[in-house]
Amino acid sequence: MFGGDKRGKGRGMGEIETLIGPRMTIRGDLDFSGGLYVEGTVHGTIRAAGGDAVITISERGLVEGEVHAPTVIVCGQLRGDIHASERVELGDHARVEGDIHYTIVEMAAGAMITGRLIHAEAKPKRLTGPESASPSGKETREEARAGKGSDAKP
Repeated sequence: MFGGDKRGKGRGMGEIETLIGPRMTIRGDLDFSGGLYVEGTVHGTIRAAGGDAVITISERGLVEGEVHAPTVIVCGQLRGDIHASERVELGDHARVEGDIHYTIVEMAAGAMITGRLIHAEAKPKRLTGPESASPSGKETREEARAGKGSDAKP
């Protein structure tokens, strides 16, 4: 899309096997293989079968639901999470409202994400709450309220 991948894998127009036209609205989940090009609207989860599947959402396209595919190219709007095992490409008019789970991400200037970028190899981290004792030795909120902290007077 942006001229970076020239290995002959080819994600061009010749590889599209399924087209959802600009005046088409689909309500429900989709399973596809090969190339899927969305110019219309899809309300539902889109899942790819096969390791070479590519979904492209055009500038006029809208998907409301999760997308699961090896390669996801967004030039339009997507309201839902992206789960891409290989690559995510965001064009300059892309608008994503959701988390992007990726291995490689390519983002053009002007693309917008309202959500998180989560690398596929990143391990989830558990956050500790504010109620736990801090390692600095300062008192907890309960101790401060009860007057049992280090600054409490007898």
